[in-house]
Amino acid sequence: MSDPLHQFVISPIWRINVGGVDLSFTNSALSVLAAVVAIGVFLLLGLKDKKLVPDRWQALVEMLHDLVAQLVRSNVGDSGMRYFPFVFSVFIFVLFGNLLGMIPYMFTFTSHIIVTFTLAMAVFLFVTVLGIVLHGRRFFSLFAPKGLPKFLLPLVAPVEMISYLSRPVSLAVRLFANMMAGHTMMKVFAGFSVMLGLGGVAPIAVNVILTGFEIVIALLQAYVFTILTCVYLNDAVHLH
Repeated sequence: MSDPLHQFVISPIWRINVGGVDLSFTNSALSVLAAVVAIGVFLLLGLKDKKLVPDRWQALVEMLHDLVAQLVRSNVGDSGMRYFPFVFSVFIFVLFGNLLGMIPYMFTFTSHIIVTFTLAMAVFLFVTVLGIVLHGRRFFSLFAPKGLPKFLLPLVAPVEMISYLSRPVSLAVRLFANMMAGHTMMKVFAGFSVMLGLGGVAPIAVNVILTGFEIVIALLQAYVFTILTCVYLNDAVHLH
């Protein structure tokens, strides 16, 4: 059986070395580029001819737009719609990264912790800077729950701060772990199918089920990543 973790190995396609720094174009970079191009094509085709009665392509784009808009409004309020472009960009990038990884021989870049952590840090820094810009020093009242007795502040504030600083880690690990685990299981059962030959019908059936399940997970993880982004955004905009 081939190594089920081999699919996550980053390998160079074009080697580029500048001043001793490896800037090679890798399979991961190619997948990211493919996701960006696919997103651009998807949105351009869906919005090219705005029809009163949308066709399926336009309807799909509008459905994703309305889904994210509803998440922003329900978690942040109407005032949060000014940040809709950022939230939608996060959602569509994670969604396409997850779904493109389901195509055979495509690299799933959302299964790498460095990618998911970078995305999570982008969200974390955005909401933190936004909160400081909007509220100044009052932003740090986020670490002191309303109504907390002053004598408990030295105990509760560090706990709240650690919880806040752990947000990008939990956000990154959740996406990375789910995508990596699902693709690993699919590769394991695919290996069983090859090893068992004619007797590999059962693993093939399981793999078909896992494929459908993994597509659902890909959609769900993009949704969860986005809704948590909205929750963090709400904390930055409205504090407690």
